[in-house]
Amino acid sequence: MTGKTKKTISIMIPCYNEAENVEPISERIIEIMTAELPEYDYELLFIDNFSTDGTREKLTGICATNKKIKAIFNVTNFGQFNSPFYGMCQTSGDCTISMACDFQDPPELIPQFVREWENGYKIVSAIKTGSKENGFIYFLRTLYYRIIRNMSDVKMIENFTGTGLYDRSFITLLKKLDDPVPFLRGIVAEYNFKRKEIPFVQPKRRAGKTSNNFYKLYDAAMLSITSYTKVGLRLATFFGFFAGLVSFCIAIYYTVMKLTHWYSFSAGYAPMLIGVFLLGSLQLFFIGFMGEYILNINTRIMHRPLVVEEKRLNFDDDPPEEEKTDKTENADT
Repeated sequence: MTGKTKKTISIMIPCYNEAENVEPISERIIEIMTAELPEYDYELLFIDNFSTDGTREKLTGICATNKKIKAIFNVTNFGQFNSPFYGMCQTSGDCTISMACDFQDPPELIPQFVREWENGYKIVSAIKTGSKENGFIYFLRTLYYRIIRNMSDVKMIENFTGTGLYDRSFITLLKKLDDPVPFLRGIVAEYNFKRKEIPFVQPKRRAGKTSNNFYKLYDAAMLSITSYTKVGLRLATFFGFFAGLVSFCIAIYYTVMKLTHWYSFSAGYAPMLIGVFLLGSLQLFFIGFMGEYILNINTRIMHRPLVVEEKRLNFDDDPPEEEKTDKTENADT
């Protein structure tokens, strides 16, 4: 009589220039899985987004020592959203845990995630209640989450970065979406899977330098706005109408004053110049805003692959699912 097959927990860790962290995070996760969750099997998948600091060499060495540790190397940097999303879709466990490589998502949360999953929750989300990172950056992030939540057609989850546990049923959904510009936080909020929130205080990075800069924060903001809100286009319409109405009223006022006080009325060119610059700046702002929407549409229409792999380790030489599909289609034809 054979024993009951162990459930498998997949832990997916995206990385970019994390040479100082990949070994410690793998060691800590293995320690937690073997000591606190011995009744489960596990796989640990790193997806490297074209690191240049020796991260790949470290991952190659780690994978050589433990066949349960897998790695995918991207041919170039595919951004902060595509690579983790693709990595989650390559996991094979009964559930998938996604977390950062820099220890800002504490591995100690893993047992809590699994307990809530076993209680019937399909998604267990880690929610930041505080952070030991730069106070100003944390303030900006919090402000961003609240603005997006209030503007979005979907009820966004405040202080949620995507870290957490996802049941295999949700991973199956991600594979079916075929989204060329995936925004995981929005997808979690949009599809109402049974979800549990786990609060935590975000620690500082263990080592290395964060790759998140103003541009990446801006990129995240624009993706969420253009994917899940209409507010940018609506604001352009409302401001355009309001500015046109104000301009019309001012034109009537000046016309009346000129006709009734033509001998004494002279306001100079200052109001006209101020109006021209104000309207011009509003037009440029909203042209740029609408350009973000058009860029999002353009990316979706081109529908390039989420990620192109250079190499994968410890996958038993299985090709990615897209390649399997292509080969099957070619064989049928």
